[in-house]
Amino acid sequence: MAGLARVACTAILVGSALTSCASLAPPPSLPSPATTVRPVTSIELGGRLSVRYQNNGKEEAVHGSFSWSQRAGNTLVTLRSPLGQTLATITIGPAESTLSQAGQPTRTAADPDALATEALGWPLPLAGLRDWLQGQATNVAGERVTASSTSTTPIVTNDGWQLQYVSWEASDPALPARPKRIDLSRTTPQAGDVGLRIVIDSWQPG
Repeated sequence: MAGLARVACTAILVGSALTSCASLAPPPSLPSPATTVRPVTSIELGGRLSVRYQNNGKEEAVHGSFSWSQRAGNTLVTLRSPLGQTLATITIGPAESTLSQAGQPTRTAADPDALATEALGWPLPLAGLRDWLQGQATNVAGERVTASSTSTTPIVTNDGWQLQYVSWEASDPALPARPKRIDLSRTTPQAGDVGLRIVIDSWQPG
């Protein structure tokens, strides 16, 4: 397969003091901008993806770009080479997922992660990314957690991935920050130690 290629939010505190002839009123309480993105059902993302893994004991690395179109019941993922060629198209549905590659039969499976691993040769955690791209995850203890732009502590998910939210982006101080770069890692039986770097370049509600 051709290679697939792959801000901190500043809180602004505003206070104002009003004086009268006899007393000093306390400053009004203004909320700071949120440090985590509010998850939405429908979203359109675009960005870059870098992957490192082992193949027959040898280190492999692939790079590229991706687009991610997420709706309530379905997600469409397109993987592209550094030159923009479509390498794989994955449709994730409630009960079944399909993966298409040029010149190959369409693959179908109930588990989108297993489907991607079989076709690509390295794991792409599609099911988890529906939440992770928006800063949400279920940790190893089964608890729902929200990543924050003020914390650098990795999240270990209930399916064994370690998530590191490396950088965040806030185009408007009044709006929540959103993940800009996410590093994922885990050890797998199929591809050894795997590392994924996801950089989100575009983000808009679906």
